[in-house]
Amino acid sequence: MRQATRMQQQMERVQQELASKTVEGVAGGGAVKVTAKCDQTLLSIKISPDAVNPSDVAFLEDLIVTATNQALNLAKETANKEMGAITQGMSVPGLF
Repeated sequence: MRQATRMQQQMERVQQELASKTVEGVAGGGAVKVTAKCDQTLLSIKISPDAVNPSDVAFLEDLIVTATNQALNLAKETANKEMGAITQGMSVPGLF
C-alpha cells in the first residue's frame, strides 16, 4: 500500500512537471511553429508572414495541422517516457 501511495505521489509530481515542460512542432521549414505543453495543451502558434498566401489558405492550414500534430505527439511521447519511468513497466489499467 505504501508503494502505491508513493507511486501516486510521484505520478502527481511528474504530471505537475509535465505541465511546465514544452515541446515544439515545426512545419514548412519553420514557417509554422506550434508550442505545446507536455500535458497536451497548446501554448502558442507562430506563423511566418511568408507563409501567408491569401490564394493558398489550404496550404497554411495543412502546415498548422502538421505542426500541431507534431507538437502534441512530442508532448505525448515525453509524458509517456516520464510516467513510464515511475511505473517501470507495470501495467496500470486506464493509466494511458
